[in-house]
Amino acid sequence: MKILMIEEERMLADSLKALLVTKGFDVDVVYDKQTGIECAMLGLFDLLILDAEGIQIAERIREKHFPAPIIMLAAKSEVEDRINGLNAGADYYLEKPFDSRELLACINALLRRQENRAEGLICGNTTLDLETCMLVCGGKTIRLSAKEFDVMRFMFQSQNRVISKEMILARVWGFESNAVENHVEVYVGFLRKKLVSIGSNVRIVAIRRLGYHLEVDE
Repeated sequence: MKILMIEEERMLADSLKALLVTKGFDVDVVYDKQTGIECAMLGLFDLLILDAEGIQIAERIREKHFPAPIIMLAAKSEVEDRINGLNAGADYYLEKPFDSRELLACINALLRRQENRAEGLICGNTTLDLETCMLVCGGKTIRLSAKEFDVMRFMFQSQNRVISKEMILARVWGFESNAVENHVEVYVGFLRKKLVSIGSNVRIVAIRRLGYHLEVDE
């Protein structure tokens, strides 16, 4: 699970990142709001953790209909502040200082909510089964490798927009990976063949100099 944390208090942000990494999460930290907005709008992350200055970020995310859950960390605990945060799109509002166990409980609760919301992603006549890592079309199924699944999931989640090779690399391989654009091209090739093999009407279309998006043949 990829988490983006936007927090101006560097010591707090770094300590929370260290904690979350030990729990198996992939965490990127940004310390200023503008950079945070740019990162959040990439749509690469499964969950956002924002400080109180993140209300504008939450509003922008919800305007673009990105589904990533949002946890807001704030020094103010007045009812009006909590209402503003939740109305902006936050799913949880935690007052500083807070117990790290409470933050972990919030993250796990949001994960359970996401898991219960959908067992598969659908595009055209094809379903990506999130539990079995299989593509399903009619009575045919085909299993995906871990990387194939991650690429396909990102595409299914982003099917209404074009995603660049750089975005796929960041989402699937991580910002610090040595993977290059050719890795994306190879896995897209694998996925195209697997979609065809099960009779899917979903095509991965390359947009020159921009990236990929999904199209459904009527």
